[in-house]
Amino acid sequence: MYRYEVIIFWSNEDQAFVADVPELPGCMAHGDTPNEALNNAHDAISLWIATAREFGDAVPEPKGRRLLYA
Repeated sequence: MYRYEVIIFWSNEDQAFVADVPELPGCMAHGDTPNEALNNAHDAISLWIATAREFGDAVPEPKGRRLLYA
């Protein structure tokens, strides 16, 4: 299991819960429930990392803490 921060929120536009992984640019997933969005985010993280490695791109280490408070 990866230790990246995942932010889950409801999107009226998509009518779904969205899971954003801010440490991995463009890495997002959605689901009908927060738990489904989180599970899909884990799949998206795996795919993001595999693609980065395939192309020789750097994979950031998880920070393990909140990135920003608003």
